Amino acid sequence: MKTEEVHRALQSDSLVTILTTEDPAILAYAKSLLEGAGIQFLVRGEGLQDLFGAGRIGTGYNLISGPIELQVEPKDEEKASEILSEIQERKHE
Repeated sequence: MKTEEVHRALQSDSLVTILTTEDPAILAYAKSLLEGAGIQFLVRGEGLQDLFGAGRIGTGYNLISGPIELQVEPKDEEKASEILSEIQERKHE
Protein backbone atom coordinates (compact mmCIF):
# COMPACT_ATOMS: atom_id res chain seq x y z
CA MET A 1 0.00 0.00 0.00
CA LYS A 2 1.10 3.55 -0.55
CA THR A 3 1.89 5.47 2.62
CA GLU A 4 -1.15 7.77 2.35
CA GLU A 5 -3.48 4.82 1.77
CA VAL A 6 -2.04 2.94 4.75
CA HIS A 7 -2.56 5.92 7.04
CA ARG A 8 -6.11 6.39 5.77
CA ALA A 9 -6.92 2.69 6.23
CA LEU A 10 -5.42 2.59 9.72
CA GLN A 11 -7.30 5.69 10.79
CA SER A 12 -10.61 4.26 9.59
CA ASP A 13 -9.92 0.84 11.17
CA SER A 14 -11.06 -0.70 7.90
CA LEU A 15 -8.44 -3.40 7.35
CA VAL A 16 -9.33 -7.09 7.60
CA THR A 17 -6.88 -9.73 8.83
CA ILE A 18 -6.69 -12.56 6.29
CA LEU A 19 -3.66 -14.44 7.60
CA THR A 20 -2.03 -14.82 10.99
CA THR A 21 1.32 -16.59 11.10
CA GLU A 22 4.56 -16.92 12.99
CA ASP A 23 6.38 -18.44 10.02
CA PRO A 24 8.44 -15.97 7.93
CA ALA A 25 8.43 -18.36 4.94
CA ILE A 26 4.63 -18.53 4.88
CA LEU A 27 4.47 -14.75 5.19
CA ALA A 28 6.88 -14.26 2.28
CA TYR A 29 4.89 -16.71 0.13
CA ALA A 30 1.58 -15.03 0.99
CA LYS A 31 2.99 -11.58 0.24
CA SER A 32 4.28 -12.72 -3.15
CA LEU A 33 0.89 -14.22 -4.05
CA LEU A 34 -0.94 -11.02 -3.14
CA GLU A 35 1.59 -8.83 -4.93
CA GLY A 36 1.23 -11.02 -8.03
CA ALA A 37 -2.53 -10.56 -7.91
CA GLY A 38 -2.19 -6.79 -7.48
CA ILE A 39 -3.79 -6.78 -4.04
CA GLN A 40 -2.50 -4.14 -1.65
CA PHE A 41 -1.83 -5.31 1.89
CA LEU A 42 -0.38 -4.30 5.22
CA VAL A 43 1.76 -6.51 7.45
CA ARG A 44 1.32 -5.86 11.18
CA GLY A 45 3.91 -6.98 13.70
CA GLU A 46 6.61 -8.16 11.30
CA GLY A 47 9.22 -5.69 12.52
CA LEU A 48 8.41 -6.33 16.18
CA GLN A 49 9.16 -10.05 16.30
CA ASP A 50 12.76 -9.74 17.46
CA LEU A 51 12.47 -6.35 19.14
CA PHE A 52 11.41 -7.32 22.66
CA GLY A 53 13.15 -9.62 25.11
CA ALA A 54 13.75 -13.17 23.98
CA GLY A 55 12.33 -12.71 20.50
CA ARG A 56 10.70 -15.83 19.09
CA ILE A 57 12.08 -18.41 21.51
CA GLY A 58 9.79 -21.42 21.96
CA THR A 59 6.67 -20.15 20.20
CA GLY A 60 7.79 -19.08 16.75
CA TYR A 61 6.58 -15.54 17.49
CA ASN A 62 7.19 -12.92 20.11
CA LEU A 63 4.80 -13.35 23.05
CA ILE A 64 4.67 -9.60 23.65
CA SER A 65 3.79 -8.53 20.11
CA GLY A 66 1.96 -11.70 19.04
CA PRO A 67 2.00 -13.38 15.62
CA ILE A 68 2.30 -11.45 12.36
CA GLU A 69 -0.97 -10.37 10.70
CA LEU A 70 -1.48 -9.86 6.98
CA GLN A 71 -4.31 -7.39 6.35
CA VAL A 72 -6.22 -6.15 3.31
CA GLU A 73 -9.03 -3.74 2.62
CA PRO A 74 -12.54 -5.23 2.94
CA LYS A 75 -13.12 -4.92 -0.83
CA ASP A 76 -10.20 -7.30 -1.41
CA GLU A 77 -10.96 -9.77 1.40
CA GLU A 78 -12.77 -12.40 -0.67
CA LYS A 79 -10.23 -12.44 -3.51
CA ALA A 80 -7.25 -12.43 -1.11
CA SER A 81 -8.75 -15.22 1.01
CA GLU A 82 -9.32 -17.30 -2.10
CA ILE A 83 -5.72 -16.76 -3.21
CA LEU A 84 -4.40 -17.71 0.22
CA SER A 85 -6.78 -20.63 0.77
CA GLU A 86 -4.06 -23.19 -0.01
CA ILE A 87 -1.85 -21.71 2.71
CA GLN A 88 -4.72 -21.79 5.21
CA GLU A 89 -5.52 -25.43 4.36
CA ARG A 90 -1.90 -26.49 4.86
CA LYS A 91 -1.72 -24.67 8.20
CA HIS A 92 -4.64 -26.74 9.51
CA GLU A 93 -3.34 -30.14 8.36
